[in-house]
Amino acid sequence: MFADLLKRLTAPAPEPLPYDDARLALTALLVRIARSDGDYAQIEADRIDQLIAHRYALGQTETKALRTEAEILESEAPDTVRFTRAIKDAVPYDDRVGVVEALWAIVLADGERDEEEDALLRMVSPMLGVNDRDSNLARKRVEDALS
Repeated sequence: MFADLLKRLTAPAPEPLPYDDARLALTALLVRIARSDGDYAQIEADRIDQLIAHRYALGQTETKALRTEAEILESEAPDTVRFTRAIKDAVPYDDRVGVVEALWAIVLADGERDEEEDALLRMVSPMLGVNDRDSNLARKRVEDALS
């Protein structure tokens, strides 16, 4: 299952992903940012669950299953540059801006703006085709919601 999705994502000219595959790929990107500092904390996993449950209107069982699949996909996915660019080519812009906002929520979940997570997010946003202005606005929305 994951091999086929990764093959489609990394094709020279990827087709737009079906809804379920896009949802899985975007959740895997949330997992990647959470794991980037070497400490995949429970608060980050819980925040991913909250974000995907809300974003995709999932129940608790579906949420846990999606995150578990995303954790596996993330571990098998290619380097962040190829993975992120593939998502950019396969997912509409508005969804990518929403993902950047969700990524900021993961980075800020533990109350610390870790350098590794911050650096990865600043690299990932442009690769997703999200400009600095929209990324900064997304970060501000998250910070305001957490205050």
